[in-house]
Amino acid sequence: MKEILVTGASGLCGHSCCKLLLEKGYSVYAIVKSRTTQLVNGVKPVVMDLTDEWNEEVMPSKVDVILHLAQSPYFREFPQNAVNLFKVNIESTIRLLDYGHRVGVKKFIFTSSGGVYGNGGQAFNENIPIVPTGDLGHYLGSKACSEIMIHNYATFFDVIILRPFFVYGPGQEQSMLIPRLFRSVGGGKPIILQGSSGIRLNPVHVNDASRAIVQSCLLEESAVINIAGPEVLSMKAICDTFGDFLDIEPVYESSSENSSNLIGDIELMKSLLHVPLIRLSDSLGEFALDKA
Repeated sequence: MKEILVTGASGLCGHSCCKLLLEKGYSVYAIVKSRTTQLVNGVKPVVMDLTDEWNEEVMPSKVDVILHLAQSPYFREFPQNAVNLFKVNIESTIRLLDYGHRVGVKKFIFTSSGGVYGNGGQAFNENIPIVPTGDLGHYLGSKACSEIMIHNYATFFDVIILRPFFVYGPGQEQSMLIPRLFRSVGGGKPIILQGSSGIRLNPVHVNDASRAIVQSCLLEESAVINIAGPEVLSMKAICDTFGDFLDIEPVYESSSENSSNLIGDIELMKSLLHVPLIRLSDSLGEFALDKA
């Protein structure tokens, strides 16, 4: 039985990934801040605060795979919570890489962000250089920093960097983009559009994202792979879909800025990991449940 250590196990993707990993026969350990953290039944908690001193005595003496999903909840609060973001998004990555090297891990999987590409007119594939770190901002800069460090360990074990594009799904934090748009449409709040239709993106449902993440545990070489959904939608198309479902006419305001898209090329994802199938219109009932 393969043993895997997961961070961020109580988050949107983490919860779904842990369920799939257990179903596939993995022995799953999860680093959690408190024993009261809600985990999938069968996951073994490893109580340790990523922002505090590390006590590696509580960590498994051997794991085959590390799946690093955790990110700071304060990613929007710069500079007030810059230290927390550094410790969770960067320092914990270094510590986990060092731990993995010492215990003989075979694979290190890290969820970065599609945002490291910046914005552009065409879909971004994995060979396109990322934006210079000084232009990314604090959160995306932390992801880019971790990517750079992770690549240095590719001579010791496989390193898989996954770049998700706008993951959404039931139970998601309501401040994230897709549920925030649903609530804005439902509440009659104006949606600011760049250009006539707003930016275009291909959001991915958590079920598709999690299947891709778990499948990456089986890759036999290092890789960088986008994780995104099967359809490209403008911001207006997303909100119109929500409006039709809610029987509400969305309120739009135009911005003078030109729309700048953030679309992930998913050919590599489809060939190596998973073909995403869930469209935004397939999951509208989930947004209604979250709203309730």
